[in-house]
Order: sequence, then structure tokens, then C-alpha cells
Amino acid sequence: MAKFLYVYHGSGKMPTEEAERKAAMDAWTGWYDKLGSAVVDGGNPVGMSKTVMPGGTVENNGGSNPTAGYTIIEAKDIDDAVAKARDCPILMDPAFSVEIAPIIEMM
Repeated sequence: MAKFLYVYHGSGKMPTEEAERKAAMDAWTGWYDKLGSAVVDGGNPVGMSKTVMPGGTVENNGGSNPTAGYTIIEAKDIDDAVAKARDCPILMDPAFSVEIAPIIEMM
């Protein structure tokens, strides 16, 4: 099985209400349970990033496509990884997307 990186993109904010946070965590837990042993690293959300551009200029606030978090999974191929991502809870928000890339083992 190959490993794939899911990079979550979007500019949404973490829920502030306890009930919303619990509902979001329950959705993620349910999705991870569905993925089962395919989850290699459940990942985490990430804070606001800075992007270093050619020439050294820096874009604050994540640039044009801010990263919101990541997960690493195992799948047969990229099409299988895409199929697994279709149920990702982050996609309930139209401001988010999931980028999928194969991890190339170098060492």
C-alpha cells in the first residue's frame, strides 16, 4: 500500500461553541473510524501560516490557498485515496478542499 498526504485547504475557523466543537470532533472520529487501518497519521489542524515567495517576500495569512491541516493515509493508488477523501468532514464547508498527494519514500 502506498502512503498519501491529505492537505486540507480553506479559510474557515474552528468552531467556538462547545456543541459545534463536539459535533465536528464526532464527525472526524466517525470518518477516521470508517477509514480504519488506512489512517497512518491522523494529523492535526494547523495555525495560520506564512508563505515565502521567490525573492524572499512573505505572504501572511496562508497566502491564496491556506492550509488548514493534514492527514496521512494508506491506499492502493491515488484513485483509492481520492475515494476515501470524498467523505471527509471538512468538505461539509464549501470554503474547504482536500488536496491529495502521493508520498514518495526517499529514505
